Order: sequence, then structure tokens, then C-alpha cells
Amino acid sequence: MSNQKQYQQVFMECFGVEADVLGDNFTYQCVPAWDSVGHMGMIAALEDTFGIMMETDDIVDFSSYTKGMELLGKYGVTF
Repeated sequence: MSNQKQYQQVFMECFGVEADVLGDNFTYQCVPAWDSVGHMGMIAALEDTFGIMMETDDIVDFSSYTKGMELLGKYGVTF
């Protein structure tokens, strides 16, 4: 499975959304499930999926679906 599909799958599973809503407009708190607890669950799932450990500043800066792809690039995850 491609990195893009794995990334998409994490969001779909963590936030209970369909792939068609994921994009530039999918941002922190745009759905009730993406609250502070949901955010940390998503971060943990992404770390497990890609075998990385994100820095605290990057976790805080992870504010949207698109921003997340940019941040994961710092850890060698390409899309």
C-alpha cells in the first residue's frame, strides 16, 4: 500500500470519515472526532504506521491533512 493510501487510511479510521473529505479543507476540529484526544490518537497511529517518532513541535503544528503530509516529509515519508 502506498504512503498516500496509508496516510489516508489513518485519517479515515481515526476520524470516521470517507476519503472524499480529506484534503486542504480537512483541518483540526473540522469534525468532532478531531479534538485533542483524537489528535493524539491520530499521531500515535501515524507514528506506528510509518515507524517514526514525531517531535513535540511537529505534533502541535499538525493542523490539517495537508500540513501533516508536509511534516511527515521531515521524517522521510514521501507522498
